[in-house]
Amino acid sequence: MSTLAVECAFKRDILPRWQAAGGEIRTQWSPTTVLMRDIGAGARADVVVLIDAPMAELADRGVVRRETIVPIARANFGVATLPGASRPDISTPEAFLAAMASARVTYSLTGASGLWFAEILRSNGAEAALERAVAIPEGFTAEKLVSGEADLAVQQISELMSVDGVEILGPFPEPFQRPTDFSAAIFTEAADPQEAERFLDFLQSAASEAAYRAGGLDPRLARTPA
Repeated sequence: MSTLAVECAFKRDILPRWQAAGGEIRTQWSPTTVLMRDIGAGARADVVVLIDAPMAELADRGVVRRETIVPIARANFGVATLPGASRPDISTPEAFLAAMASARVTYSLTGASGLWFAEILRSNGAEAALERAVAIPEGFTAEKLVSGEADLAVQQISELMSVDGVEILGPFPEPFQRPTDFSAAIFTEAADPQEAERFLDFLQSAASEAAYRAGGLDPRLARTPA
C-alpha cells in the first residue's frame, strides 16, 4: 500500500528492479487520506508508504511496527502545464494567486496537495478560483491537462511527473510551499515480514536514492544498505 507521491519513482525504476531481482509485488496506490480510511476499515498489506504523521498514528495504534519505520523521501508541491502552453509566473505569492485566478486549475480533493492548495486560496481571498476549478476525488491531476479539461495542474511535483506529456511549471513559492515527508513501515500483521524487511532495505539502497531524485523527490534515507 502506498501513497501516490512515490509512484513515479517506484513504477519507473524501483519496482522493475525489485522484480528483476526475483521479488514479487502487488500495490495499492491511493492518497494517504484514502489509505488511512482503508486501513481503518481493516485493510492490510506487508508494507505501507505514508506521510510521516499518519504513519506515527498507525504506530501508536499498533497497526505498523514502530521499529521498522524508515524515512525514504520528501516531496514538494508544484504546478504543471502542457508543453507549448502559456507559462504564467508563479514565483511569488502574488503571481501564484494571479495565475490560479486566471486559469482553469485542477486539484485533488483528498490528496495533501489539494487540501493545502484549497487552504491557500481560502486564506488569501481567492476562493473564486476553487469554484471553477476541476476537482478530482483522487488520482493524478495532470491527467486533466492531457484531456484538455484544465490549463494548470496542482499536486506534488513527483505526482505531476507520473503523467506523460506534461511539463513542470515550477514549485509553489514560499511561504506557500509545504514539504511533505514520507516513510515506509511493515504492518504488524504482515503475511511475509522477512520479505517486507528485504523490501525496506531495497527502498533505502543507493540505486533507490537515485530513483527518488529522478522521480521528483528529495531522498531522506536513514541508512544505505550495501
